[in-house]
Amino acid sequence: MSVNLQKGQKISLEKEAGGSLSRVTMGLGWDAIKKGGFFGFGARTESVDLDASCVLFDESNRPVDVVWFRQLKSRDGSIVHTGDNRTGAGEGDDEQIIVDLARVPANVKSLVFTVNSFTGQSFSQVENAYCRLVNASNDREVARYDLSVQGPHTAQIMAKVYRHNGEWKMHAIGENASGRTFDDLMPVITPHL
Repeated sequence: MSVNLQKGQKISLEKEAGGSLSRVTMGLGWDAIKKGGFFGFGARTESVDLDASCVLFDESNRPVDVVWFRQLKSRDGSIVHTGDNRTGAGEGDDEQIIVDLARVPANVKSLVFTVNSFTGQSFSQVENAYCRLVNASNDREVARYDLSVQGPHTAQIMAKVYRHNGEWKMHAIGENASGRTFDDLMPVITPHL
């Protein structure tokens, strides 16, 4: 059963996943904005480009790598982005970041997942926007955030996945922010490290 995340909530990923986790996927989904029309006739859609990013931090809380639409793979290959979706068209996740936890380098203490509206629409304007964490081994959803109810923000620091006593845990940050890329969010991310 998936946990509907609340801001600031901490969960053990292994416990929620029902066993040890080796791979997790951060999924991001949304629908294009429907505009105008009368009883469905003449309606058009406005493209929305939300972007999923993952920033890797070391023990000193310094960023050591980032996976996003301009770099689809971490330098060590443990984290892979499936590619930039610029419309939100289609069912299911529109973007995914797949993390092989066993291959994440030992010097990486935490992974911070962010969502940005590259095209500038606020989450309140975007239909059915969500982000979720999935146990990639069995495709079971572990945790989910509904972004569309977050209000007039263009970004969110979704969660931090971090090592604690040899186990991967997750802190549901849920911090609303503004910015078009993860870079704009660094000042907001830092207090959560």
